[in-house]
Amino acid sequence: MNLAKVFFWGMIVSFLGSLPLGTLNIAAMQISVQESVADAIYFSLGSLLTEMIYVRISLVGINWVRKQKVLFRWLEWITFGIVVALAVGSFIAATKEHHAKNIMLNNNMHRFWLGLIMSSISPMQIPFWFGWSTILFTKKILKPDNAHYNLYIIGIGLGTLMGNCVFIFGGKYIVEKLNTNQNILNWVIGGIFALTAVIQLLKILLHKDAAEKLDTLGVDGKVEPVVS
Repeated sequence: MNLAKVFFWGMIVSFLGSLPLGTLNIAAMQISVQESVADAIYFSLGSLLTEMIYVRISLVGINWVRKQKVLFRWLEWITFGIVVALAVGSFIAATKEHHAKNIMLNNNMHRFWLGLIMSSISPMQIPFWFGWSTILFTKKILKPDNAHYNLYIIGIGLGTLMGNCVFIFGGKYIVEKLNTNQNILNWVIGGIFALTAVIQLLKILLHKDAAEKLDTLGVDGKVEPVVS
């Protein structure tokens, strides 16, 4: 029963955490509309694999992770640059007469690997899962053994996939139902990416980013709850 509870909590937290607009779920939606649902699913599988690996590392290597503040700072700036590029690419695609793809997505890289790479340089998920894991440890729901860890991580992967599917299928349905011009969609998505970039920059400048949140991690493997 407790193992089922661990799986459920991992899934529901991951699902709800995937619903706010973000770089990965919007990119998945854009891929589903401009390419195919299958490519978008591959992209999501790549991104959730990275997330599952990060969670596993956070559960067994807390002390190592909390010392990587400089690495996290670089990843934050790289993420900001990618989001800006996605915004610019969407705006450029929107100005084309024919249906054009975002230049960041206009490549032959398999979407699984693209999702894995884009997710791997998004460090905000690490303090997010540090916080939730700590809460679940405190509530005696999550216990430090492999059976709990494995089901927890599987639940997280499933929850992320479910959340992304809301954007993949929902976005495609809305576009097809409303017969929305893809140029208009590119303007909208470009605006979302631009807003995301502004928020990301403000977090970095105001020291509210993942690198700073690492300072809330305690010593000797203890973690203070951090909710992102």
